[in-house]
Amino acid sequence: MPPVFRDDPYANYNFRIEINGVTDDSQTVSAGFSEVSGLDVEIDVIEYRNGNETNTVRKIPGLKKFTNITLKRGVTGDLSFWNWVLSGVNGQVNRTDGSVILLDENRQEVMRWNFKRGWVCKFAGPDLNSMSREIAVETIEICHEGLEIDT
Repeated sequence: MPPVFRDDPYANYNFRIEINGVTDDSQTVSAGFSEVSGLDVEIDVIEYRNGNETNTVRKIPGLKKFTNITLKRGVTGDLSFWNWVLSGVNGQVNRTDGSVILLDENRQEVMRWNFKRGWVCKFAGPDLNSMSREIAVETIEICHEGLEIDT
């Protein structure tokens, strides 16, 4: 779906996550999370200079790097993502594709970031405190090998 252009920017609180093939029946999981970060791409800079050139350094693009995607959500008892973590812990890393989908005020898709060959490289359970009134939040970190915006 091509991005939808408008004058006002979209709010950052309407989004959903879709991850392919992490359940036992290899279905796509569509889940709600309270926070997503890490939709970043970085290209290393290689500095180079020929000996017969002036004292100016050339800058050449090097390796591209994709930041891990971090997802946070309240603990609900859904074990789909924990089972994905557990398969990696047991030596069977399940690489899969997924999407972070931005929604408009009517909950319609307006933009999609797709990641490739992702797998859970870190899981953090909630911090528990009997004196707190906060929600128990778990964190899932997905490393991946590519990020693109669906056009």
